[in-house]
Amino acid sequence: MLIDGHLDLAYNALNGRDLTLTLDDLRAVDPVEGQTATTTFSEMKAVGARVCFGTLFALPRTPDSPDGYTDHAGARAQALAQLDVYRRWEDGGLIRLLRSGAEVGAHLKDADAPLGVVLLMEGADPVRDADDLPFWVDVGVRLMGPAWGATRYAGGTNMPGPLTDAGKALVAAMRDLGLPLDASHLDDAAFWDAAEIGPKMIASHSNSRSLVSGNRHLSDEMACAIAGTGGVIGLVFLSEFIKEGVRSGATLDDLAAHARHYAGLIGWDRVALGSDMDGGFGAEKTPVGIGRYADMPRFLEKVPEEHRAAVSGDNWLRWLTANL
Repeated sequence: MLIDGHLDLAYNALNGRDLTLTLDDLRAVDPVEGQTATTTFSEMKAVGARVCFGTLFALPRTPDSPDGYTDHAGARAQALAQLDVYRRWEDGGLIRLLRSGAEVGAHLKDADAPLGVVLLMEGADPVRDADDLPFWVDVGVRLMGPAWGATRYAGGTNMPGPLTDAGKALVAAMRDLGLPLDASHLDDAAFWDAAEIGPKMIASHSNSRSLVSGNRHLSDEMACAIAGTGGVIGLVFLSEFIKEGVRSGATLDDLAAHARHYAGLIGWDRVALGSDMDGGFGAEKTPVGIGRYADMPRFLEKVPEEHRAAVSGDNWLRWLTANL
């Protein structure tokens, strides 16, 4: 069994990728240039992927993404469009949206079930304010990361800053609703502000800053704080997040070094997968040997045999059944 803590499935679908195709057929018609696709439903099924955290990811306007959002309404429209994709996939029997730990457990007992998807909002700009949070919980969002880059709520990747006043209100509302916080992408100042407020925390896709510098990655202190809430950390399969100073060509041994580092800090029972495959990068930037999602077991071979099942899925399963 494999559980992946971070996949931008609907985002890719709205970029024109038909994830119902085989990977070879998708690659033959892929509209996304310069990022060779790695992930389709059949690829995930081939390696026993039973559950993933599927994102609602609104892309802000940047020089590289001129069609991105510039305000709350634009971010909300993107997230709702992606929610509609997940619902249509569910109506078609391609996925099953999971809203509780009990549903996750029941889903995994059904050998014929399609991919289970737990909705994770990556970057909270689609949320109007703290009072709007129940709407997103009602439609199925079960985890939320306040930042990507900077948002109205928090400093984020390469954009340092604390939680804003709106961010503090949002995180307090998350705590009160029992909605877990995904610390991936939070800047240090925002992370520690959030930790002080006290929501349940995970990091769906974050490697270790002890091995790669920059605020996109978790310091040892941040990793320990997440573990202190009972949280789990997913490993990212992007070369530049795996080995310092490279854009491509990181090895599976390099990625395993992050797993071993986290395990030494917080234990193997807190280490999991958060591949982010096709999350703005393709096979050109995955670790050597992971040219497609079906290659995922090659990484697990680098994990000590007695911990493979835990890292592959059992750690996320334990967390999901206890906290969703």
